[in-house]
Parts: sequence; structure tokens; C-alpha cells
Amino acid sequence: MLCLGIETSCDETAAAVVRDGREILSNIIATQLDLHAEYGGVVPELACRRHAQLIDRIVEKALKEGGVSLKDVGLVSVVQGPGLIGALLIGVNFAKGLAWSRGLPLVPTNHVEAHVYSCFMSNPQMELPAIGLVASGGHTSLFIMENVGRYRKLGETTDDAVGESFDKVASLLGLPYMGGPHVEKLALKGDANAIPFPRGLSKKKKSYDFSYSGLKTAVLYHVKGYGNKKRDPDKLSDQEKADVAASFQEAALEVLVQKSLRAAEQFRAKSIAVGGGVSANQRLRTLFAEGARNLALPVYFPERRLCTDNAAMVAGLGHWLYAQDPGSATYDFDARASMDFLR
Repeated sequence: MLCLGIETSCDETAAAVVRDGREILSNIIATQLDLHAEYGGVVPELACRRHAQLIDRIVEKALKEGGVSLKDVGLVSVVQGPGLIGALLIGVNFAKGLAWSRGLPLVPTNHVEAHVYSCFMSNPQMELPAIGLVASGGHTSLFIMENVGRYRKLGETTDDAVGESFDKVASLLGLPYMGGPHVEKLALKGDANAIPFPRGLSKKKKSYDFSYSGLKTAVLYHVKGYGNKKRDPDKLSDQEKADVAASFQEAALEVLVQKSLRAAEQFRAKSIAVGGGVSANQRLRTLFAEGARNLALPVYFPERRLCTDNAAMVAGLGHWLYAQDPGSATYDFDARASMDFLR
């Protein structure tokens, strides 16, 4: 069955066509980086306007690139939440109108759960139960994954998400929006051991929660100083900035890896699955590979085109949910800014 996926949870207008939950025929993403760069973050009203302008064209492009027409589509899937409510409403209402006009079943999906499913799309050999980690600009969650749709929460961020922290540090260092990839690139020139930034919620504690506000504050004080020791961050040398980026990145990612590995040992998981925008970070992948080697435990990531927000993962998850339970298709749902898939 062909599923048309639609994603408008934040600042990407995306549509994709996926066959049988795994085979990606098309995956079109219209980014809004140019629109929000001068503001250093997403402006909801501008994002919504861009979604409204583009969504019909993006869907048409996804169908054309997939070599199919609406007559060939058997299912529509759309992100219900979480995300910016105005942006979600545009995607949800467009999907409802499109599905209704063609008499097609419509499956609402959770944006964060779709990031989890992207690991299955890229790694069909992944064994369960697995420890799942979603690390992105808005979410940092650790959980046990018994199957798609069956999760048990272990921990989550108590304040800021790891991806959001990357963006804030990038801003402190004068790097462009979006900050994550720029911090990662700059960190390659720095010394990860140059600055002893704190690790949020020490690994010695039993909690599986995460905290990044303290790390962000430590970077802020190091870059700008405090009290009578304030300084101009623009006067930092290129090497000092690179050392800050590398030391911050190491502190931020190390906690994700350590807690995931500890959970895998405690709950005897057969694998670890990592999704979300931060999963594209090469240093994170390296740290997981090094840490999991001693446990002989496979760690799976989505292919890079599925790490950031996209509609292929939405179509894949929608197909899986519908195949398991046709009753998951409904028109009776609303967009939701907050929406948890973990039990």
C-alpha cells in the first residue's frame, strides 16, 4: 500500500510517499531556514504563512517524484502533534480535506514517535526490546521500546532539550541559525577536554532524566564572564571558540550515551535506537560506537535524510499503525501542541 505522509509540526513543510511502511518513493522537505535565520529562531506566524503557501505544491511534488498519482495512494498520514499549533493545524486540515475528497483513510501520528520509527525504516534487522533515545531541538527522551507503539518511559529532560542547547550555544559563539551543525563543525577544530563543563545530572545518580540548563549557563559564564569578570565574547579567538564548541558538545552528548548504555545493561536490551535531529551528529555516533563496543550491543540510527523533520517517517509510522489496527484511521482528531506517546 502507498501512504502519503504530511509533516508541518514546526518549520519544515514536508510530504512523502512510502510503500508498505519502508520503501521511500519520495521525501520532499521545504526548509524555512532563510525565513527565520535573521531572528535566530522560528517565528510561528511566519512559519504558518510559509506552510500555507507551500503545502499543496510540496504534496504535488512528492507525488510527482514518487511517480504516482492520488489514485494510487491508499492511505494518508499526518502529524497531529506535538509542535507549533498553528503549523500543525495547516497540515492536519489539509490532510483531512485531501483524504476526505478521495475517500481515503487518514491516520494521525505523533511527531516524536515518528522519529523512533525512522530507525525501523533504516534498520529492519533491529532487535527488540530496545532502548530508545529521541534527541532533538524540542525533545530529549529515554525509553524502553518493546515494539512499535509499545513504549515505557525511563527519563526525559527536566528543562531544556539537547538540540535547543546546541542552538543557544551557537548563538553565544556568533554562529548562524540553525546552530547544531555549525557547533559540530566548529568542534572539529577544538579540544574537547579544554574546558571542564558540567555533565547534567551526573551518571552516578540513578535517574534517567536529563538537564541542560546548567550546562548552558556554564557556557554562558565562560563566554561572557560574570560579576566583575565580564568580557566581550567577540574578543574570543577562533581557537577559544572552537574549544568551547568541542567541550560543550562532549559534555552534552556524553550524558546521552552514558545513560542509554546504562539503561541497556539494566533492562537487558538487545539494541539501542537513536532518533531525532541530534542523531545526525557524527560525534554522537562515534561515542555510541565506542561505548557499545564493550557491551557487544548494536546501536542503530536512521539514515541522515530521516534524522531531521521529514514526512517519510510519518508515512512509515502511519502505515504501520493502520496495518496493526485499521481503527487507527479517523477524521475525528485535532492538532495538539503537546502530545506524549510514552506511557
